[in-house]
Amino acid sequence: MARRVAIIENTSYSDPGQVGVALAEAGADVQVIRAYAGEALPGSIDDHDALVVFGGEQNALDDEKHPYLPALTDVMRAYGEAGRAVLGICLGSQLLARAFGGDNLIGAAPEFGWQAIEPTEAGLADPVMSAVNDSRFLSFQWHDDTFTLPPGAIHLARNHATHHQAFRVGRAAYGMQFHFEANRGVVDRWNRLFPDLVERKHPGWLERHPDYAATHGPSAEAAGLAIARAWVALI
Repeated sequence: MARRVAIIENTSYSDPGQVGVALAEAGADVQVIRAYAGEALPGSIDDHDALVVFGGEQNALDDEKHPYLPALTDVMRAYGEAGRAVLGICLGSQLLARAFGGDNLIGAAPEFGWQAIEPTEAGLADPVMSAVNDSRFLSFQWHDDTFTLPPGAIHLARNHATHHQAFRVGRAAYGMQFHFEANRGVVDRWNRLFPDLVERKHPGWLERHPDYAATHGPSAEAAGLAIARAWVALI
């Protein structure tokens, strides 16, 4: 039977990237839920075998503007406590931290572009993080916020800008602050959609982007697909 996976979108410009590649390879039955547009969240953990929560422009405490966020954290916690595979990326990782009792730190860790990430000792032994098979890898970053680790969470990765880049709660609930799903096509699309914003984040980015993409893109894509495939294997 095909793995049933709910993808929760928090913005209209979500793109599954490498996660989508891994799910397609596995023949997953994917349901996309546009939570930002008011579509209903999963009502029961029996509806899906796994849950993916992508990023967005809002912060993880932005309940007034996005009143579905508390319910989404409840759904993430329910799936994680049931041992179902959960994947939160960027905002999704911050919501997962919130769901399990971590603190969201708004504006505390701005980071942009392809950046180096280091697995912790626990990360090197983790079934998902260890798939990169390296003590240092590149991935795309675009965030301002971070979080404290939830009680009992396993710290999996860090870098110079953001100490908590990845963590796991329970069997297979993973929070990844970095955009490992963002292949070069995804980054190109973000450049086209938000040229002024990326220039503010990194002055000169659009001019230098082709060189950055050529230098960093291939290895980041390989690491991202390895992580995605390893997480899908846990469903």
